[in-house]
Amino acid sequence: GLLYDTGHISVSDGEYLPLLKAHIDRIVHVHFKDVRRDKEKDSRERGLTFQQSFLNGMFTVPGDGYLDFKPVFKELVEHNYKGWIIVEAEQDPEKANPLEMAQKAHKYMFDNLVSEY
Repeated sequence: GLLYDTGHISVSDGEYLPLLKAHIDRIVHVHFKDVRRDKEKDSRERGLTFQQSFLNGMFTVPGDGYLDFKPVFKELVEHNYKGWIIVEAEQDPEKANPLEMAQKAHKYMFDNLVSEY
């Protein structure tokens, strides 16, 4: 089985939906992680490592970046995905309060994804 991570795939490949569609039958675990475009650009321009990039604030929770999770969620629902979906941030807790980020992600997920299904 494969782990599908929206943030990692977006940062590495640019497009995150084609990989999901190509390997949907092998996906057994999903991470919903968003990306802040300005921090991604800054991290690339400065040549930061992966760890430096997430400490720079490149990743965040769904609803706080630029990724569109609706087509990802729809694809998972249409293919009867039964595994876990982990909401993830990979960010410095000194810069982004974990409780506030969890609440933001929860609101985004239920207002924009779960409520439609």
